[in-house]
Amino acid sequence: MEELKKFYNLLYRFRFIVIAVPLITIIIAYFLVRNLADQYVSEGQIATGIVDETQILTNAADKQESSVVREFSNLIEIMKLEKIINLVSYQLIIHDLTAEKPFRDLSPKIKDLAEVERRKILNSFRKKYANRETLNAFNPDDKQLVEILESMDYNSDFISKNLTAERLENSDFISVRFVSENPDLSAFVVNTECREFVSYYTAILKENQTKAVKFLSQRAKEKSDTLNKSVAALKQYKIKNRIINLVEQSRKMYELSAEYETRKQEAEKSIVALKGAIANIDRQFDPSQRRYFEASLEKVNQNLVQSKKELNAITEKYIQSGFDDEYMPKMDSLKEVINKQILVQSSKYIDNPMVQKQNLIAKKLNLQVEYDIARYSLATLKRELADMNSRFDKLVPHEAVIQSLERKIDIASREYLDVLEKYNSASLEASLSSRLRQVQVANPGIEQPSKKMLLIILGGIISFVFCLLIFFIIFYFDNKIGTPRELAQITEIPVLGKINRVNSASLALKEIWSNLNSNPEMQELKKQLRSARYEISREMLHKPNERKGQVLNITSMNDSEGKTLLVACIAYSYVVISKKVLLIDGNFDHPSITENSNSSFYIEDYLKSGNLGSSEFSAGIMVMGNRGEDKSLFEIADEETVKQRMDQLRNEFDIILVETPSLETLGKAKEWNLVADKVMGVFEANQALSQNKKQHINYLKALNGQFIGWVINKVSVDLGAKSSSSTNLLQ
Repeated sequence: MEELKKFYNLLYRFRFIVIAVPLITIIIAYFLVRNLADQYVSEGQIATGIVDETQILTNAADKQESSVVREFSNLIEIMKLEKIINLVSYQLIIHDLTAEKPFRDLSPKIKDLAEVERRKILNSFRKKYANRETLNAFNPDDKQLVEILESMDYNSDFISKNLTAERLENSDFISVRFVSENPDLSAFVVNTECREFVSYYTAILKENQTKAVKFLSQRAKEKSDTLNKSVAALKQYKIKNRIINLVEQSRKMYELSAEYETRKQEAEKSIVALKGAIANIDRQFDPSQRRYFEASLEKVNQNLVQSKKELNAITEKYIQSGFDDEYMPKMDSLKEVINKQILVQSSKYIDNPMVQKQNLIAKKLNLQVEYDIARYSLATLKRELADMNSRFDKLVPHEAVIQSLERKIDIASREYLDVLEKYNSASLEASLSSRLRQVQVANPGIEQPSKKMLLIILGGIISFVFCLLIFFIIFYFDNKIGTPRELAQITEIPVLGKINRVNSASLALKEIWSNLNSNPEMQELKKQLRSARYEISREMLHKPNERKGQVLNITSMNDSEGKTLLVACIAYSYVVISKKVLLIDGNFDHPSITENSNSSFYIEDYLKSGNLGSSEFSAGIMVMGNRGEDKSLFEIADEETVKQRMDQLRNEFDIILVETPSLETLGKAKEWNLVADKVMGVFEANQALSQNKKQHINYLKALNGQFIGWVINKVSVDLGAKSSSSTNLLQ
């Protein structure tokens, strides 16, 4: 809050500048804008067909919003191309050169041309427009045309600056607006811009579509040829390797292999079982019976052998055919013949002494036939199984080759279909008319509300804000101390009081304390002196039972901070309360008190003689001056003598005020401080603390309580009126 008050005080101090600058700006702005031409705006609309579902035949209706925004941005940027803007410029200058009522008066550059030159210029612009050429300012042939356009203000910069194109919210339309001083000019520019843009975009679109269709047609043919070559390669490979259906063949061979394996296992089991059964029957006959049996069956075996050979041949064919059921009746018939032959032979030997074992003999013959059949079948099965595995192994390389060829066909087919789809889509788009068209023709523009008053007001506001900004920068970087609170906070030393800036030329000390003086400035000064006197007296309280007066040195960090006048005012304030006051001018470099008084007493004489003179002093101010020579206190008398003389003065006066040199004199001020009871500083307001001044402040702090505080002098009246009334301020 304190900083805001300070900033407000700064503005109040420069209030006339803050008010005058905006007023002057408003006056200047008024004279600048009063002759501005009225503005007319015309608007046209272009339908793009990007989001219009009634014009979309493909899947473009499902476009993402980002894609739609990008397409509209591209269209708007194309509309702002210099190539199209130049075509509008050509049309404008051609109109003004040929029309009875041009949009603008011809510029002096055109008027100065002869009729032949003017016609030549017109033909040049028409040629540029017909060939859709742009102007090049670095080309000598085009330089004159560029200057003509600039003289009429029909150049691309003027049109681009006043032409706006934007999408109407989320619609399918682009709004085109132009602002100028002529309503017909505004409408002409909008309509020409829309027409040239639609024509240009349609031309490049058709050109790109034609190129796309041609390119896709060639690609489709290439992909078709590739597909046909791949199909032909697969066909030739299958013919060459006698492959009809590799998958079916593989499946059939796998099934046959599995069945052969199963039959082989069954045959092996049967052989083992039959061999065991025959051996068991043989063990039931003794050797003589077996010889008789074998001899008796010699003829039977011959017939059986022949029949078994036929059965084995049929069985082998059955296995080789993949177990075709066609051979089953023949096999069953041969088995029945063999059984009959065995029965016939068995019945033929019915009267044999071994007839009781005829059943075993018949059973052995049957088992022997089955054993032979199983043994021959096993050999055939093994041979066929080995052959089947060999044929299956030969199919594996064919499978890899055929899969590779089929994969190429699949890829070529997808590529061909993809290109064909794009070709059909591009052909369809190329066969349709352009969806871009102007749906709203611009009419002569309506007058826009005048911006003159707005510009004037803005000028005043901007200048006012600019002034505030300048003063804020000054305030922010201003490190000057202007109030007692700031002085106390920065130096960390108490402030005993403040004294406003007054006109010292008309200042009379007696009039300050006179009730007849009704000057508000003097009344305020009186209050401030009373406050300062009270604070000084409180800081210089006598010790108990001590009746001597005290010595108060009044110093400053620089010369010309107002010590002399302040010392005089404080001295007179003590006189008002009936105190005996001695005012010593201890500033040998600038003896201002001595020069402004009629005193005949000098400090040099007193320190040497110790004599105050013969006059009696009861109350009031006694002034002790100096001769103004370049010397210090201890150069006049030694320190012990000075202290004795000062003790003598303490017995004679209630308070002794000494104006000492500034701290810039270094030793001169410090010598006075050695013989004083207290030291008070005078600080001139509105000054910053330099490095040297900070060293002086550190010295005053190091006086161990001898320094009682500041009196801030020459405080600006506006700051003083706004600041706090407290006089003893600490950080």
